[in-house]
This record gives sequence, structure tokens and C-alpha cells, in this order.
Amino acid sequence: MGRTDRAAGSSPAPWIGLAGGCWAANAVLGASVGAGLVHTGRFRWIHHALYIATTTTTALATVRAACSATAPGRAAARALAPALLPLAALPHLGTPAQGHPRRHALAALSAAPFYAAALFRARAARAG
Repeated sequence: MGRTDRAAGSSPAPWIGLAGGCWAANAVLGASVGAGLVHTGRFRWIHHALYIATTTTTALATVRAACSATAPGRAAARALAPALLPLAALPHLGTPAQGHPRRHALAALSAAPFYAAALFRARAARAG
């Protein structure tokens, strides 16, 4: 039989860390472009690719944590799941190119506390 998420030693921490890393990379790139420090020009797709990676890894990490054998692992899923809401709303809130840089940035940054809380809980799951 194959190993499942409920197997001993399974931890959602690496997946939540990956999702948080994707979010952080995308936030840094977006802020750098917004501040004029980086000009992506023809490579604007990089920000969009990072957004897709962030959303996908966040959803995957949430599911994997929800299937955790430990209570802290499942708590990490509950902490991370709300991050999917601002990520889902971002395409509908307008972009800086459409004249909504502040709204876009605030929506993207509103996911940060959920990543932080999920990482904290996932580390507790890994330790316990």
C-alpha cells in the first residue's frame, strides 16, 4: 500500500512553506514593479505565472494540511484556507495597469497573515 497523508511523519509544513514562498516571491516582484525598481516589460507574464503557482500551491497545501494526521496540521489548513479568498478575488479587483494599484496591493497583502498563521501551526504539527 502507498503512503498517505495520514501516515506517521507526514507534515504539511513543506507544502505550506512552498505556498508561502510563492506568495512572497510574487509580492516582492509586484512591489518592485510598483515601486519602479524592476521593469518587466515583455516579461509581465512572470508575475502572472507566479500568481498561478501561488494559487495552486496554496490550494494544494490547504488540502494536504486538511488531511494531516495531527490536530496542528489540520489547524494549519484552517489557518491557510482563508488566503485563497483574496487570491481568488485579485483578478476581479483590477490591476495597477487598470488604474487600481492600491486595491490590488491591499488585496494581495491581505493574504499574508494567513500564510504566517499556517506556517506557525504547521511547524507545531511537525514538532508534535
